[in-house]
Amino acid sequence: MCTCINFKTKDFYFGRNLDLEYNFGERVVITPRKYKFDLKSENNFETKYAFIGMATVEGKYPLYADAVNEKGLCMAGLYFPGNAVYNEEKDNSINIASFELIPWCLGNFSSLAELRKNLENLNITNYKFNEKMPVADLHWMICDKDDCVVLEQTKNGLQIYDNPYGVLTNNPPFNYHDMNLNNYMSLSAKMPVNRFSDKLNLQGYGQGMGMIGLPGDVTPTSRFVRASFNKFNSITDEDEESSISQFFHILDSVSMIKGTVITKDDKYDMTTYSSCVNVTKGIYYFKTYYNNQVNAVSLNEKNMKTDKLEIYELPKKQNIKYLN
Repeated sequence: MCTCINFKTKDFYFGRNLDLEYNFGERVVITPRKYKFDLKSENNFETKYAFIGMATVEGKYPLYADAVNEKGLCMAGLYFPGNAVYNEEKDNSINIASFELIPWCLGNFSSLAELRKNLENLNITNYKFNEKMPVADLHWMICDKDDCVVLEQTKNGLQIYDNPYGVLTNNPPFNYHDMNLNNYMSLSAKMPVNRFSDKLNLQGYGQGMGMIGLPGDVTPTSRFVRASFNKFNSITDEDEESSISQFFHILDSVSMIKGTVITKDDKYDMTTYSSCVNVTKGIYYFKTYYNNQVNAVSLNEKNMKTDKLEIYELPKKQNIKYLN
């Protein structure tokens, strides 16, 4: 359960909520240029571009949930259970395991236009990272300031969907979300006009009545609609503080509160972290469920040239500023 969005004011922003019933050892991780990745099927490679994002690190291998590279290419993996289908290796294909996909894309390509030329030959394989880690069912939102797609590999093969909304959640497949949004075209941020009957004097009696019918639950379909409505109707100044604040407000509108969603294993789904990257400047902002102060890590020339991963632990306790 997750929500990913992009957003543009003066600068371009990208980020997501990660909704899960547990923490997976996530930390903010910078992968520098010329960092070596060993691939299961293809030739090993060294990154052309540095990137920053949220990952767990196993040995020297960063397993990214979302990241942005120095050229502005952005990518996030979201849970896609029951629909993701990974294959055995195929001849005449680019065979990339699901956990290799974000490093391979962001380490090698500077834009979505450049990446698109290689996606048509992509085959996402079913290799595990190791025997202790099951393969995660995922689909991906990939974008830069000019373009956005959703990448899904299902029983019907690899699907590359244009994504004009810059929004992604979870099941069903993206083409359903694309169609479903048409059901909500009557919603409005303005006060509604009486179309019920010209024989009745019906009037609005409170602000927000144009939004009646906007789904408020946290199912993937509802979060897709609500995030899209809030994103495209939001108004903000274009300075940095206003932009990141607005971005987090949109994510907060689709976040999960611990205790309101109970999994089949009687665990509590919650928004473990929210991220917002200023893609233009390479600044990764984030907050966590237990610390909603906005923290930031910058991708700069120094940490792009190092020879090792740069790792930042997440604050685990709330920061409260006492005024008296």
